[in-house]
Amino acid sequence: MNFLSRTPSWIGHHVAAVRVVIVLTVVLGLAYPLAMTAIAQVPGLRDDARGRTSLIGQSFLDEKGDPIPYYFQPRPSNAGTGYDASASAAGNLGPESTVDVLGPDGRQSLLTQVCARSRAVGELEHVDGSRPYCTSDGVGAVLGVFRDGGTTGKATRVVSLDQACPAKPFLAAYEGVTVTCAKPGEDYGAAVVTPVRGDAPAHPEVPADAVTASASGLDPQISPAYALLQTPRIARERGMGEAAVDQLVRKYTTGRALGILGEPAVNVVQLNAALDRTHPVKGA
Repeated sequence: MNFLSRTPSWIGHHVAAVRVVIVLTVVLGLAYPLAMTAIAQVPGLRDDARGRTSLIGQSFLDEKGDPIPYYFQPRPSNAGTGYDASASAAGNLGPESTVDVLGPDGRQSLLTQVCARSRAVGELEHVDGSRPYCTSDGVGAVLGVFRDGGTTGKATRVVSLDQACPAKPFLAAYEGVTVTCAKPGEDYGAAVVTPVRGDAPAHPEVPADAVTASASGLDPQISPAYALLQTPRIARERGMGEAAVDQLVRKYTTGRALGILGEPAVNVVQLNAALDRTHPVKGA
């Protein structure tokens, strides 16, 4: 009888486990990292692997937090105070977020955030910033309708939930009942939440990516449509022809990944850097 036949089974199990650990350490701890490092040096991947600031969006705002007019503006960001790489995050609000929490410790719904941003972009670009379910003063067009049957029946009281007093309600009356503004701190939980579409165009002039943040809050890209909307302002502020701005926009536009995934996008960070090189603003 040899030695191995007399070895307890638990020793064999431990030997096998040690072998597995050694193999995995060599493969995953040495071979795989070295292979990935080598692949990252392939031309076309090298800059991305080393990290480029153009891969992370940034805000182009002045000291007051207002858009700098001679820069293309990115999409909104929920990463920290905006494009904070250490706080990458989304807003985590969905389509049912339509009612604001009013008062000193208030919180805007996703709908009001979208409405306010669309109104601001419209003013900056001198276009119609209106969109469905938004009031003209940039909050959600949402009514709280109290009915004599609870959720059904005749309307007995109607409140514009996102317009705090003394704001003028966006509708004078609803179902024959005068609409009043909302009072911060008052409980409207018994009301039926009723968004009102209004007469805004079905396809707003302000694109969706101009009023919504990306999932990471760090993406530097905007849609070609949003870039096109901003082109007249950039041309005016930098003393350029719109055709020259369009040419730069096209240069920094990427197509669909593999030709089928995603949508074309414009890298705002690269585009603004190119504008500063080719058409700097005096005194900026």
